[in-house]
Amino acid sequence: MEINALTAVVGGLGTLIGILINVSRFSKDRDNTLRSSASEQAVINTKLDNICGGVDSLRVDFKVEQKERAMLAEKVIRVEESTSSAHKRIDKLEERVNEN
Repeated sequence: MEINALTAVVGGLGTLIGILINVSRFSKDRDNTLRSSASEQAVINTKLDNICGGVDSLRVDFKVEQKERAMLAEKVIRVEESTSSAHKRIDKLEERVNEN
């Protein structure tokens, strides 16, 4: 009977040691996974911050371009009005030349 008890104790100790090793390994793997996850998340956050900065810069550039386009449109309208006025004056001068 002592052999059976000894076998049971050795088997129980082996099982207990196996459980402790697995728990330790699980804990270590979980910590490594958390570290790598945190590192990956930091890289992603940095890239997103850079993208946001680029988008903000593009927005500012776009607004400046819109203002410049609006100013250019106003100038084109003034030039067209001036050209129209000049054509009228030229037509009047041609009429005077043709009368003489």
